[in-house]
This record gives sequence, C-alpha cells and structure tokens, in this order.
Amino acid sequence: MTRPDDPLPGLTPEQRARVAGWLPGARLVRDHSWGLVDTAVRQLRHGGVDVVVKAAGPDNHHIGRELTAHETMLAPWTAIGRAPRLLHGDRDLNILVASYLPGDLVQDTPAAADPDTYRQAGELLAALHQQGSRTDECYEARMDAAALTWLDRPHRIDPDTCGALREAIAGHRHEPVEVVPTHGDYQTRNWLVADGTVSVIDFGRAQWRPAHTDLARLATREFPGHPEREEAFLQGYGSDPREPAAWRRTTLREAIGTAAWAYQVGDRPFEEQGHRMIAAALRTAG
Repeated sequence: MTRPDDPLPGLTPEQRARVAGWLPGARLVRDHSWGLVDTAVRQLRHGGVDVVVKAAGPDNHHIGRELTAHETMLAPWTAIGRAPRLLHGDRDLNILVASYLPGDLVQDTPAAADPDTYRQAGELLAALHQQGSRTDECYEARMDAAALTWLDRPHRIDPDTCGALREAIAGHRHEPVEVVPTHGDYQTRNWLVADGTVSVIDFGRAQWRPAHTDLARLATREFPGHPEREEAFLQGYGSDPREPAAWRRTTLREAIGTAAWAYQVGDRPFEEQGHRMIAAALRTAG
C-alpha cells in the first residue's frame, strides 16, 4: 500500500536518492501508475509546485524513449503549453521529472465524445509530424521481424490464425518508407483536457515512424461507429496519411502486438480487443 510519507514506493535506492537531490522534501500527491508494467508514475509536490516523476527498471525502454522525445520532438507542444516540460532526467537510472499538466484524461469522459477534442488532437499531431521527415530503408523489415517475435512468444492466438498471420507477413514488401516524429500511443488515454483545451502526455513509445501509425489506436478504439470523430480528427490534421497497403500492414502488426502483449501482462479485455483486431486485419490482408 502506498503511504503518504513515502512519495516513491517501488523505486530503487539509487532512484530515490536522485529524486531527493532534485526535489528535496517532495511529498506524494497521487500515484498515476497503470500497474501493468514496471513504470512508476508519481505526482509529487515540491516547493508548492506539482511535478511528475517517472521511473522504471533497467530492462524498460519507455523512460529512455520519453527522454529522447522531450529532448528532440516535443518543442511544438511544450512551446504552447500542450505537453509537459522535462525538468530532470537520468538515463542511467531510468528516471525523469516533468512538469505536471492539470486536467482530466479524456478516456471515458464526455470529452471523448466531443468532435472538437479530436479536431484539436489532429492539429497537435500535425504539428508533431511536420517537424521533419527522413527515409528509413529498413523500417518495414524491422516491424515484420518484431511481429514475428511476438508470435514466437507465449500468447493465446490459435495455431491456424498464427499460420495465417505468418503467411500474410511473408507477403509484405520491404520498401523504403518516409518516417516522422511520432507519439506511438496516440489515443484518449494519453490526452488531457482542461477548460476545453487538449494536451498530450506519455511519450514512452515515441519514435520515428510513418505518420499513419499514429492513427492506429484511434482507428481501433475511438473511430469505429463514430465517423464524426474521425472526420474532425482528419480536419484538424489536414489530410489522411493512411495509404491503403501500408495501413493494412500496420494494422496487422498492431493487432499481433496487442493480443500478445496483453496476454503477457494479464490484461484480458485488451487481449480480447487484440483478437478482434487480428480477425479484422486478416479479413483485409492480401
């Protein structure tokens, strides 16, 4: 159980010492950790100001990616107060401190049904993507290899479906693709809304990828049955980046990763969603 007098439960002694040096006397306000992986997310108060501490174990790559995102990707958002600012970071200890943004998570709130939420999110994503682009010769091969690795690990995908997935992946072409700075988990659980203004959090999956990949989770969770959300998002973004063949490859890989990852962490509803995604992806593969 988290105690009020222990602001950093679960952190290593070295991580605690680093935070004590950065934020002496800080007190716990709230634990925002999801509890599925070993990333700890704590809201602390220091000197009358709230901040967020994120920490993880040595095998967790999310903190390193988040630090890179803060250092190289997030200026379009932080400049207008729509993303947290990095205050402290230590890659060796896998820990960072960022400013706290007030607001409520959009997921499962009335804001999740408001088209203006999606219009703002589209505008923000366009600003992130438009910072630059480059060619990645190996992206497609790398993503297919990752999907096959998920299939090689424990999961509940039945053998016949596994065979169909492997066959579909074997048919993918590995051509060079244009990649841009992406969030990697762009959906309502990583958006905040305060007084009608949308902001973005959680950059542990940020990397350079094709632009359309940032629509993958929205297309699965938020758009089905709600064309007004998709229309508002694309209006804010300015175009639709989903080229059909590349989109099919992405949705197939996303489905595999969802089902296998959710099985490994014990998130049964998310795993069931992954299986539905697999069925839908196989219907359109080819």
